[in-house]
Amino acid sequence: MRHRSLLSIPLAAYLAVFFLAPLIWLLSLSVRETEVGLAFPKTIVALENWQATQAIPPQVYQAMATDLLIARHKETLADAARRLNYEVNGVRSTLMRAARAVGSAKSVNPNIVFTAQYFQEIDPLLVSPQFFASIQNAQGPVSSYYLLSALDLKKTIDGSIVLTEETNRIYIDVLLRTLMISATVTILCIVLGFPVAMLLTQVKEKTADWLMVLVLLPFWTSLLVRTAAWVVVLQREGLVNSILMKLGVIAEPLTLIYNRTGVLVAMTHVLLPFMILPLYSVLKGIGPQYMKAAGSLGAHPVTAFFRVYLPMAIPGIAAGGLMVFILALGYYITPALVGGGSDQMLSYFVASYTTETGNWGMAAALGVVMLLSTIILYYVAHKLSGGKVMSMG
Repeated sequence: MRHRSLLSIPLAAYLAVFFLAPLIWLLSLSVRETEVGLAFPKTIVALENWQATQAIPPQVYQAMATDLLIARHKETLADAARRLNYEVNGVRSTLMRAARAVGSAKSVNPNIVFTAQYFQEIDPLLVSPQFFASIQNAQGPVSSYYLLSALDLKKTIDGSIVLTEETNRIYIDVLLRTLMISATVTILCIVLGFPVAMLLTQVKEKTADWLMVLVLLPFWTSLLVRTAAWVVVLQREGLVNSILMKLGVIAEPLTLIYNRTGVLVAMTHVLLPFMILPLYSVLKGIGPQYMKAAGSLGAHPVTAFFRVYLPMAIPGIAAGGLMVFILALGYYITPALVGGGSDQMLSYFVASYTTETGNWGMAAALGVVMLLSTIILYYVAHKLSGGKVMSMG
């Protein structure tokens, strides 16, 4: 038995190195702060006992001037300025300009003393309590800024947590939209997948094998190709609109693409096999004797189905539904190609922050929100299924 357990060591090592370690590292970025601490160490020390309601100590400006010179030389200023710009809009370019001005002034007069008036002339933003409060908030090594932003919350200069301005509240709406789309796709997969899985258990084995090939056929095609195919099929001059117009059902083409309809159709098509396969494995274990026994006791076939067959199929529905729902939560390519601007899901923003803006902290925070949502929903499904979801997984 001990020798058998050793066989799992390569798999455990692989998961630890290539799955757990990168995942933990990425999620840790949602609370880690390093940029501002590296660029403004002297400023942070000068602000150690400062409160947002107090006047800014004069020595802060001399310390900030020194930090600007060193950070510009070490090339750490750009990252810190970008981080501070998340909280104080416009401060990034201001800090870069201030660093150049301080360098020029220092070259003319090495003994110059930098004051609030000097930075006031560069930009009043550099002497505002909001700016220095943002330096304190981002000094690290940990911060709640990204996690709060992912929930449409922020810290005020006095340290209290409030909702962001209404025009900037997007992530809770996006999260609710993601959950709604995922839930709708899951329901559609259950409605469409249950009859197919049930049919697979009722037909002859040879017929069931051919039907299973059709179920697995989408797996043999690239996700990008399948999604692009739906763009062709659902467009205004596509196959669906052409058939409906020829049949006289509609007088003009319907808008089926670049909206919620296109997203639901394409995602349901892609995820349907993930519902059918676990559901089929459960339905296959339900023998026909149960329905016959219910019929022999006088139950109508519909009553027997809902009172006997369906309760026994719940573990398969829960397992398949959970699998589809979790996969739908992280979908990016399909909504990006067939959805409109108001149909993008949370994964779109994660991808945007990592590949376009380089805001890894925000991407990690949104990833934490998605992970927690998945864990909570898994726990709920596990409880509702009587603890059978875990065994099905």
